[in-house]
Amino acid sequence: MSFFRGMGSFFKKLYRNKSAFVSFIVVMLYIVTAVGVEVYSVSCEKRHAIPAYAVEHPDKIFAPPSQEHWLGTDYLGRDCFLRAVGGISTAVKVGVTASVIAAVIGVTLGLLAGFYGGKLDSFIMWLYSTFAAMPTLLFILAFALLFTKDYLAEELTMPLKICAKALNTEPGMLAVYLAIGLTGWVALCRIARAETMKLKNQTFVQAAKVSGVSNRVIIFRHILPNIMHLVIIYFTLRFAYAVMTEVLVSYLGLGVQSAPSWGIMISDGQERLWRGVWWEVAAASGFMFILVLSLNLLGDGLRDISDPKNETRK
Repeated sequence: MSFFRGMGSFFKKLYRNKSAFVSFIVVMLYIVTAVGVEVYSVSCEKRHAIPAYAVEHPDKIFAPPSQEHWLGTDYLGRDCFLRAVGGISTAVKVGVTASVIAAVIGVTLGLLAGFYGGKLDSFIMWLYSTFAAMPTLLFILAFALLFTKDYLAEELTMPLKICAKALNTEPGMLAVYLAIGLTGWVALCRIARAETMKLKNQTFVQAAKVSGVSNRVIIFRHILPNIMHLVIIYFTLRFAYAVMTEVLVSYLGLGVQSAPSWGIMISDGQERLWRGVWWEVAAASGFMFILVLSLNLLGDGLRDISDPKNETRK
């Protein structure tokens, strides 16, 4: 019951923040659409049917926006609106997967460093300082290149291919997911470490220690729930970053190859802007802009909701 009361209180606060509430609705619409597109694409694959977003119309190449094709067609006569909708699945998959990877690594290492301290804390500090010094984009591109160009032995790529099949994506795209996640945990690790160092000296944690509660239980039952609001905020903002990074990597030709992607649409469409064919770039950019803007506004709203100072002002 306390969980439902907490969720009810959260949604009341969210509703009072109109921009965050609208952004939440938009993000949920994107997620629901992504799930629908994913189910639809898997169904088409099993039936050996061509998805609607991949159907070519040779007689309607570069058709401008109309009632039949709301955002025109591309160089193969494919509907740009449907391809942009199909790209939602790719964007949401990379956002969720990369953000989960980053959150799990960042929270786990931050909790361990802040709670135990000592040599473990020093090692984790050195580790995240090393990752923070790495050129993130170059690491992601190099990681994707290793798997998309078959530079690694079959034994090393086989686990990735199995995971890619389970997620209904390509091995090269899964490599992008992993690379974004492996480079995105540093900020959350620092925050989790600092909050854990403060919380472990609080009365309720000291009481649990005196009572003989194990460190594992203290970390996951007493400390972790008290930093989950920070994890949720970070997850939302990291989601937006992962989406933009995937678009950039696909734009450079190292991301998704067969599935629809906003990055590929922008890459294909930019070559024809000089001919006045603007709708393909506009479709991909518009869908990406709305999602990223909503995620950022939602992240800001969640930060305001979770800030105790805002409650005292009210």
